[in-house]
Amino acid sequence: MNSENSTWFFLDSGAASAAFNMALDEALLEAMPRLRRPVLRFYGWTEPAASFGYFQKYAEVEPLTSLRPLVRRPTGGGLVPHDADWTYSLSLPAGHEWWELRARESYRRMHAWIQAALAGLGTVTALAAAGHKAVPGQCFSGYEMSDVLWRGAKIAGAAQRRTRLGLLIQGSVQPGELRVTRQAWQKAMLERARKRHSVEWLDLPPDSELRNRAGMLAVQKYLLESHNRRR
Repeated sequence: MNSENSTWFFLDSGAASAAFNMALDEALLEAMPRLRRPVLRFYGWTEPAASFGYFQKYAEVEPLTSLRPLVRRPTGGGLVPHDADWTYSLSLPAGHEWWELRARESYRRMHAWIQAALAGLGTVTALAAAGHKAVPGQCFSGYEMSDVLWRGAKIAGAAQRRTRLGLLIQGSVQPGELRVTRQAWQKAMLERARKRHSVEWLDLPPDSELRNRAGMLAVQKYLLESHNRRR
């Protein structure tokens, strides 16, 4: 995270369908040249669902979960259950410090932020020094380098997509038995950035352009079997 004074947008968009959640994240990435500021988004799911990485094969991930709908993300990574997680995304414009980082470093920075927020709430975690995969294709079976671990198990993972427009990070925290509420964690994320990195937060009510683009992407892309089963 940039240590210089900066203003970022914050969006708590509430619960939505799997298709709309993926669509709004993609719409935010597309909007980076217009918004010109990072956007941290927290969101939920109107029904249990699962998302899987853009490059994964549908036939390989389909048997790994009973959660439906099963939606393809605009980012990479593995299969993620969304039945009890805390989901977020971070969109950053091209030219931003994070956009210029190598993928491994932007991944580590995101998880270091989450780790610090949890520490402020009295929960001690660690960043994985190396990867350990148990079931191929499942994001939370085993862990990757720099994933957030609690008592040796992965509780936070993320995936990325970097384009000429900007960088999109989509992440999930699986709280399990953590004695932390979702609301407290979200507040801690904002406070950590403000106190440690001088980030000032502005609310981002989605304007008509953003809502319309997300709605279009949901209907014309993320709801379609031809997209979700394209590989």
